[in-house]
Amino acid sequence: MICTAPRSGSTLLCRMLGDTGVAGQPQSYFFEQTPAEWASKHGGGPVGDPPSRTDLARVFAAIRDTGRGSTDLFAVRMQAPNLPGFRAGLAQFLPDLAGDVARINRVFGAMRYVHLHRADKVAQAVSYLRAQQSGLWHRHADGSELERLSPPARPLYDAEAIAERVAMFEAYDAAWETWFAAEGVNPLRLDYGALSHDPGGTLGQVLAYLGLDPDLAQGIAPSVKRLADAESAEWIARFRGTA
Repeated sequence: MICTAPRSGSTLLCRMLGDTGVAGQPQSYFFEQTPAEWASKHGGGPVGDPPSRTDLARVFAAIRDTGRGSTDLFAVRMQAPNLPGFRAGLAQFLPDLAGDVARINRVFGAMRYVHLHRADKVAQAVSYLRAQQSGLWHRHADGSELERLSPPARPLYDAEAIAERVAMFEAYDAAWETWFAAEGVNPLRLDYGALSHDPGGTLGQVLAYLGLDPDLAQGIAPSVKRLADAESAEWIARFRGTA
């Protein structure tokens, strides 16, 4: 499980893991908040309201199969804001089993956890705000658009909005730390800076942590291009000078 928050480099890491052909197909399978929404997007439906345990078993099985791809390893990206809905679904499915980790292991197999975070919260907040305003969230390595969620628009500097997002990302990190402590999880910890500087080396580190051959990272080229540019740097410097 890639435990993370938006604009932390998780799309890059997930795509590289998938490209190895041995580490599952990690995606945000629980981005939506309800089992009915999970089923609509990933299969296993129809789902009642409220969902039965049989409904939940079908949905979790469908997601487990998709997250494995053609490999033996299930992989998933869990964004901090999606964790509450995921936990609620697990509790509905296995109410007699105590603890999230025990439920996760029962449904998906023995899970290992990678905490991918971004220490520079101002840069993370600027990246997030610019993506929201411009509509462009990711580019392919060749510069073409990979993910756009709204029509193109020019980003506008907004110190208050950046500060709000800094606080949001700090809260997301705190939520992960609270959950790790409560569940006794000691994750592999990675930072966006290391991933951005050395994607292949970071990928090899993750593969080794998973008990896989780290040499499989060789030849896996990043398929996502950084969006940060001179304007991003100007916003960061401007915010730090006035915050």
